[in-house]
Amino acid sequence: MENQRPLILISNDDGIIAKGISELIKFLRPLGEIVVMAPDTPRSGSASALTVTEPIHYHLLRKDVGLTVYKCSGTPADCVKLAFHTVLDRKPDLVVGGINHGDNSSVNVHYSGTMGVVIEGCLKGVPSIGFSLCSHEPNADFEPAGPYIREIARQVLEKGLPPLTCLNVNIPDTKELKGIKVCEQTKGQWINEWENFAHRGDAHYYWLTGEFENNDAENEKNDHWALENGYVAITPTTVDVTAYGLVEELKTWF
Repeated sequence: MENQRPLILISNDDGIIAKGISELIKFLRPLGEIVVMAPDTPRSGSASALTVTEPIHYHLLRKDVGLTVYKCSGTPADCVKLAFHTVLDRKPDLVVGGINHGDNSSVNVHYSGTMGVVIEGCLKGVPSIGFSLCSHEPNADFEPAGPYIREIARQVLEKGLPPLTCLNVNIPDTKELKGIKVCEQTKGQWINEWENFAHRGDAHYYWLTGEFENNDAENEKNDHWALENGYVAITPTTVDVTAYGLVEELKTWF
C-alpha cells in the first residue's frame, strides 16, 4: 500500500516490563506503526545468543491501533528472528533495541543484548539502532533523551544506513544534554571482573563485577569522552568483522 506508515520493530534485553522499552515506544509512536517483541524476563549481557536447547514461546500482550506488543521466552536475538518469522506482515523499515538501562559504549557493544537486537536486524538487511541510557536505575529519567531518540530514528528512516552497518547510541544520564557527537568506539577493557561470594561454605562462587579501564581517555573523538562531557554519542558500528588490513599479509604466511 502506497501510504503505509513505516513499520518499526522494537525489542530490548531488560525485559518487556522495563521502563526503558515503554519510554522508547512512547518516543517512536509518532514515526510509524510499532511491533514489539521483547524477552519476558531480563536478558542483559546475552549479546547475540540464541536459544538452541529448548523451544521458545511468544504471547500477545496488547494490540492497539499502530501498536502491537508481544513477550517472548527467548533472548533478544531470538525475539527479532521470531518476529520476522511469525508476527510481521512485511519487512520492517527500522529495528530498534532499547532503551537500555546502562551504558553500551566501547567494548560493551560485544556483550550487550540490546545490541544483539540491533545486530540481528542489521544482518537481516534492515536499518537498525540501539539506544542506551547511562543509568541502571529502574525508574531512570528518559525524558531528556526523547527528542534525540526520535530525531535519530527519523533520520535513519529517511536516509537509511549502509549494508551491514548499524548505530550504537549512548546517552548520558543528565537533564542538560549538549547535543550529538558522532564517535569512535573507545579502546578499553574490563578488569577486576569477579568478586568472590562464599555460598554455603563453598568459596568457589563468584559474582561478575568489574571496572572499565579506558585506554583512550584523551581521545576527544571517542564515545566515552562524548558521554563524560554531556553529549549523545552515536557510534556507527559494522557487523562485518573481517580484518581487511591483514588479508594480504596473511596470504604471504601460507
